[in-house]
Amino acid sequence: MKAEIPKIIEKEEIRNLPIIAFDGEIVVLDQVQYVQEAVDFLTQFDVIGFDTETKPSFKKGSSNQHKVAVLQLYADSRAYLFRLNKIGLPQNLADLLANPKILKVGAAVRDDIKGLKALTPFEDEGFIDIQNIAAKLEIEVRSLRKLTAMFFCHRLSKTQQLSNWESDTLSDSQAVYAATDAWISYELYRKMLVFL
Repeated sequence: MKAEIPKIIEKEEIRNLPIIAFDGEIVVLDQVQYVQEAVDFLTQFDVIGFDTETKPSFKKGSSNQHKVAVLQLYADSRAYLFRLNKIGLPQNLADLLANPKILKVGAAVRDDIKGLKALTPFEDEGFIDIQNIAAKLEIEVRSLRKLTAMFFCHRLSKTQQLSNWESDTLSDSQAVYAATDAWISYELYRKMLVFL
């Protein structure tokens, strides 16, 4: 018999949980010549974690005018952070995102994909939104933070979410935050598949 999945979790419950953070290898790439090596590594896997970061726009009532600054891809204890604000979206990386044989797993991926396509057009194949899986499981709350709390009994820190993702160098805390989102998306996908 399958374990019961909670359908909802309260903010107060989440606040009391211990923080979870990625503790594997983080590779920050801000030079085009190193992208192919990363792509070669990632194409070995059928499923990879996926997320993006964009510098926030604090103008009231306006949509974010900033382009995607960081693309995070995770596989096998390694997270790659591609500094797209410095290198753009190289074709070899766009080809990986278009590869239907490699599942790219993330949360609320539609806007991420749209932002990436604005840099380099590609066919978005093989993307899986874990929020859609949560909906199939009749889970009412679907944010990455809440799903992490429900399935892992840990809390995602969001302190770096509104930081400057276009800064000259990423801070250690930004790097860990970015890597964690891609990694936890992958881990949630694996965990949630059991219940489908």
